[in-house]
Formats: sequence, structure tokens, C-alpha cells
Amino acid sequence: MAAALSLAERGVGRTGRNPSVGCIIVKNGMVIGRGWTQSGGRPHAEAMALAQAGAEARGSNIYVTLEPCAHISPRGPACAQLLIDAAPARVVIALQDPDLRTAGAGMAALKAAGVEVVADVMAPQARQNLAGFLSRINRGRPFVTLKIASTLDGQIAMADGSSRWITGDIARAHSHVERARSDAILVGAGTVRADTPQLTVRLAGLEAVQPRKIMLGSGNAPEGWEVMRMPTDIAHLDCNTLLVEGGAATATAFLRGGLVDRLMLYRAPILIGAGKACLSDIGLTQLGDAHGRWQISDSRSLGKDQLEVYEGAC
Repeated sequence: MAAALSLAERGVGRTGRNPSVGCIIVKNGMVIGRGWTQSGGRPHAEAMALAQAGAEARGSNIYVTLEPCAHISPRGPACAQLLIDAAPARVVIALQDPDLRTAGAGMAALKAAGVEVVADVMAPQARQNLAGFLSRINRGRPFVTLKIASTLDGQIAMADGSSRWITGDIARAHSHVERARSDAILVGAGTVRADTPQLTVRLAGLEAVQPRKIMLGSGNAPEGWEVMRMPTDIAHLDCNTLLVEGGAATATAFLRGGLVDRLMLYRAPILIGAGKACLSDIGLTQLGDAHGRWQISDSRSLGKDQLEVYEGAC
């Protein structure tokens, strides 16, 4: 299952509305098929793995990170039926699909066909892997990551607005990987007018992976961009993951609205004193309310800079 989850990571940010799923087929102690959800959402991981395994899938053990879909789609057959037709001995599933079109029906169909089903294997890891899809299905909005690149004293720019570059090459490359893992990137209208950001993924081998670009606010956006008036309008984006890159007013608005699920803080080992702060008033009235909101999940050095990742505790 750990290997299947690793495969699922390959599709994050590239599968549209579909979840990014991983699948491993094992027989006689050997991997005979593997797959992950392809760009745009098809083929599904199970279909890709079964195509590799062929007739050898009969009597195998199949590991899949999300319950195989049970609903018929014009884009392809239901994965539950594909698995039934392949006649494996056992299907091991990390997480039940919350999509009401499947929601247990995939597992029920497998069991009815005489296939042994084992569920909830590495479920916490699968929830983390599928956070964007689960957020869209269960909460009606994408999973939101807020990225802030600042100095040690919390400034994102000099007083005159100059900010290139606060962090170094390695930290910026890491942030481009995060862009590639996002369905869409959002910045405020002020940032668009002041910096005309490209918001592209500029890493060798990932040139074709370019998220949607969204401007928060009013006015004309660059060609190819979408405009969103309010942070709460993210419910209409119809995607799994959203990366918010700033600036300060936008970051504040999302935090004030309780719309941030994860924080990625890139800190450069510099002090600039008077400058432009990364945040303003986020609506906090009592210091005690600030505690327990965020839990650190990762910390690493990126060249001279430091990255800290925090997950929302609720």
C-alpha cells in the first residue's frame, strides 16, 4: 500500500476533478502491474495496472489507495467491474470513496463477486494523499495551501515594494514543485498589477504542467487568467487543490475567512526591518484563540533558507 500511495503522488495536481489514485498488483510475491491516475483523470490507476498485468491478474492481490469507482462514466468503464472481470483473489483498499456515486458500492460489488476485500489499510496516509479530492467532495471547496516567503522578521518586501528575491534558488525551485502539485494558483489583483507574475512551473521536465491562474479582486486580468471576486468564491472553482501565493492582503483575507488548510512558510535568514509585513489583521481578538490552530508537519533546510509546513488542526 505504501508503494501504491507513492504512485498516487505522481498524479497530484494533474487529474482535474478526479482523485489521484495509485494501484499495485502483486502475484507470487512479484509486482505484475502498477498504475496511477493519468493527466486529466483517465485512465484510472486500476485500468493502467490491469493493462500491464493482463491475464496474470487472476488470483492476484491488488492494492489501491481509494475504493474502485462503481459508477458508469462516458469516459470509461467502472473500475470495480474491471477488477471483477480480472478475478483477483483479494483487493486491499486504503480508503472508502466519499463520492456518493460509489461510497461503498465498489467494495460491495467486489464482495458480491466473491473477491476478498480488505479496507482501511494506511487510511490516514491516504487521507493526506487525497486531501484535495476529499475537501472538494466533503466541503465543496478545494484544499487550500497558503504559501508565504518572508524574512526572519516577517517581511515579504522592502518598504518600496521590491521583493526579488527574498529566498534563494533552491527554495524557489521547491515552490515550483508545489505549483506543479496544484490545480490552480491564486494571487491578489494588487500583486498582478504590481509584479505581473507569471505563476508558471519553470522546472525542467515539468513544463507541460501548468496550473490555472486566478486573480482575486476586480479589474482586468492578464490573458488566460480567471477572476474571482471573493475568497469564498473558491467553492465555484471545481478543482481539488488551490495554492494561494499572496500578497499580504490576499493571505490575510483567506486566513480571516478560515479558508486555509495548510501553511508553507519559506523563511530567508535576513532582516530588513521596515518593510511590508506578510499579514495584517486576521480577526484575532484573544491571544488564547491563536494556540492549537496549527500543527507542524514538516521542517527542512532549502539551501540557506528554511521551510516549515503547518497543517490546520481543525
